[in-house]
Amino acid sequence: METIYGILSALPFDWLHYDFMKNALLAVLLITPLFGLLSTMVVSNRMAFFSDSLGHGAFTGLAIGAILGIFSPVQSLLLFSIVFALLITWIKNHSTASTDTIIGVFSSVGIAAGLMMMSYGGSFNKYASYLIGDILSITPEEIGSLAVVLVLVFVTWGILFNRLMIVSINASFARSRGISSTLVEGVFAAMVAVVVAISIQWVGLLIINSLLVLPAAAARNVAASVKQYHLFSVASAMLSGVTGLVAAYYCNMAAGATIVVVSAVIFFLTMAMKKRLSK
Repeated sequence: METIYGILSALPFDWLHYDFMKNALLAVLLITPLFGLLSTMVVSNRMAFFSDSLGHGAFTGLAIGAILGIFSPVQSLLLFSIVFALLITWIKNHSTASTDTIIGVFSSVGIAAGLMMMSYGGSFNKYASYLIGDILSITPEEIGSLAVVLVLVFVTWGILFNRLMIVSINASFARSRGISSTLVEGVFAAMVAVVVAISIQWVGLLIINSLLVLPAAAARNVAASVKQYHLFSVASAMLSGVTGLVAAYYCNMAAGATIVVVSAVIFFLTMAMKKRLSK
């Protein structure tokens, strides 16, 4: 880390003179590619509502950890988010109810149960910061954990991508090719759950779903191929992350919210570009 700090200190930016800003920048450079990558499948498969429900479910996991005290809040949040995502996926594939109804039920129960348990245990004020997030509080140890998750997600994505694309296009065809749609969707849902769980304390529950939608939505406006779609999505996420962090520093604003606003601006700019190119 000292070597990385030294490199960052040599850059001609006064905001990088502070260790907390160096940590925040490194976190952004690790978190945003994850959101950009997963965002492509979330948008293509119309899973925005699903990713939003994971954020709500994560709050219940946080509440369980705070009340029981068996795990740390982050460990409880992570475990519950994975179970929550897999349960939604399983019920979605084994129920006659519509997908949006199932996700809506889980989303509502997730946030309501979390708020109920937090208010009963008297821990709401202590963990209210998770609603907004604070990326400036991230530590070097947590940055190391993010790096590990980044590698694991990218490796899993490389292994899973073709199967996931086939399942998203036609589940019946996927089954005829020996691909289990429930398994593939479950692994992807678990990946999204892990990224949401580890990021929520720095991004914030209220806006985390935006980072799983806006990058790919912007990329979709201008991409001409699948490769461009993924590259533009990751680039959009990273650009909005760094720009939002710097803007938040100089304007003394919440970093997570600023990043989302910048990402929204990029989306509207690409939408305007799309309309101009289509004429």
